[in-house]
Amino acid sequence: MSTALSISEEPKGLQVAIPEPAHQSTETVVDLDLKLATVKVSSTSASTSQSDLSSEEKGEVWQGYEGDELPEKTQGHYLRNLRFQLMTLYRRLFGIVFCVNLGVFIWYAVKGANAEQLGRVVIGNLFTAILMRQEYVINAFFTVACLAPKSWPLWIRRILARVYSIGGIHSGTGVSGTVWLILFVGQGTREVIKKEKTSVATLTVSYVILALLLAMVIFAYPKFRVQHHDAFEIIHRFCGWAAVALVWAQVVLLAKDYKSSDETLGHAVAQSPAFWLTLIMSISIILPWARLRKVPVQTEVLSDHCVRLYFDYVDTQPGHFTRMSLDPLLEWHSFATIAVPGKKGYSAVVSRAGDWTKQQIGNPPDKIWIRGIPCYGVVRVTPMFRRVVMVATGSGIGPIAPVVFAKKTEIQLLWTAPAVRKTFGDKLVDSLLEAAPGSVIYDTRQHGRPDLVKLTYRMVKAFNAEAVVIISNQPLTEKVVYGMMSRGIPAFGAIWDS
Repeated sequence: MSTALSISEEPKGLQVAIPEPAHQSTETVVDLDLKLATVKVSSTSASTSQSDLSSEEKGEVWQGYEGDELPEKTQGHYLRNLRFQLMTLYRRLFGIVFCVNLGVFIWYAVKGANAEQLGRVVIGNLFTAILMRQEYVINAFFTVACLAPKSWPLWIRRILARVYSIGGIHSGTGVSGTVWLILFVGQGTREVIKKEKTSVATLTVSYVILALLLAMVIFAYPKFRVQHHDAFEIIHRFCGWAAVALVWAQVVLLAKDYKSSDETLGHAVAQSPAFWLTLIMSISIILPWARLRKVPVQTEVLSDHCVRLYFDYVDTQPGHFTRMSLDPLLEWHSFATIAVPGKKGYSAVVSRAGDWTKQQIGNPPDKIWIRGIPCYGVVRVTPMFRRVVMVATGSGIGPIAPVVFAKKTEIQLLWTAPAVRKTFGDKLVDSLLEAAPGSVIYDTRQHGRPDLVKLTYRMVKAFNAEAVVIISNQPLTEKVVYGMMSRGIPAFGAIWDS
């Protein structure tokens, strides 16, 4: 699993506020009956044998946890499944956008609309879809949402923390825009047949745009997107670029079709709202590529499973991810940035998860392509809560590490992975233990795979946490998020929507 987990991100919503403890220290928590162990590594840890480290780091938090009785899930079976699985915030946003479009459609159906009016609605939807994927817009949403102070009620903060679900607006407007385009070409065909204002040239261009958008929607279907992500990315990119280029032609042709006889084409185009929306969305697409650059990278091969890349061209914040590539036109890979306070630049942990990551480990690059600016992902919301249990499996530690280093909120870290030190190296492990001495490192090679729902719940109660943030693979993330949410504990994880 690579650390490209920030993006894609569908956790489900939550309820109960857990009271804050009376300033308990980590040492006080250790004395609880659950015996939550803190791990303290001395300066001689680098010379300690692997077996000793595993024994020292394993702690006692999971001893006997299999016998824990999880509390009953809140609400009824059908209601909680509807709320936390079927109707996630991402899907609710999609539904709201689609219903608003349906309302506009009914209004137009009652009063009547020509091709020009329908064209404006098409452009409006495509404009919104593109902006919801613009890095500056995404960062702005996260920045505003995360301004909420910890003193605000938990129910408000947990709603704002789902800001990463704005992808539902992107997909909702993308699908709606495609549906509106179908209506547009239907109206345009009727006008061409009746020899009204719409021209054959405008209609021809519109049919080609429709074919491109249908291809993008079909190949963006979640199952295909996950199984064939590189193909999805190529289709989305090149079909999208072609569609936007043709939209420019459509805007000009439609303005020509509907302009008055005494009006110049330039004036008609400049007066068209579609022209300005298309201009803004084109700039939005161009901006990340205008910042395309090949930057030097220092590599540290941690094992035959993992490599750490170091960059100094920009400083990043906890929660940021960047896009990297060796072939900018064909494939991009997103990785969480690991920034250490007071140190310039950032690093990224790349674990073996396919041909591309295998290549970085076996033949580390000295330069790599970077596109756009660092963009926020799900772990950015962590400082909104007073006390958080952060769960990482394998290289999921990548997005979580900078949050631990930043120390902006009280964190209890649970990291499960096989042979942690052998795989990820002493440097990363020791730096995490130094930043968060209470970290629990669970070696799955020694202890087997844990029941993360039970173990996470035990740690939440022992730490008196307000929320859980997990970075793992999709099935495990969804399982833990649902396991927490259905028991009234706010939980957040990637939703795999990009």
